Amino acid sequence: NDAHSEFTFRIRSLLDKHGVSWQTGDLGRVDLGGGGTVAAFIANLDVDTIDVGVPILCMHAPFELSSKFDNYSAYRCYSVFLSEK
Repeated sequence: NDAHSEFTFRIRSLLDKHGVSWQTGDLGRVDLGGGGTVAAFIANLDVDTIDVGVPILCMHAPFELSSKFDNYSAYRCYSVFLSEK
């Protein structure tokens, strides 16, 4: 992602503080930018932006796979983020 390191640190610290499991990932070529989300458009409005989501195996295939633990961790991540003041 292209988020400022300070914003990334705040998000990581928040998740660590609440015991939420997380990991980072790359989307392939660095020079191509994000994975086709609206994050780039929001970031152009000078809003700190990070793509957060559940890792999916075989996305957009007839059958997609995800981990129940990853889904629960994403739920906890969103809950913690939205309840933070």
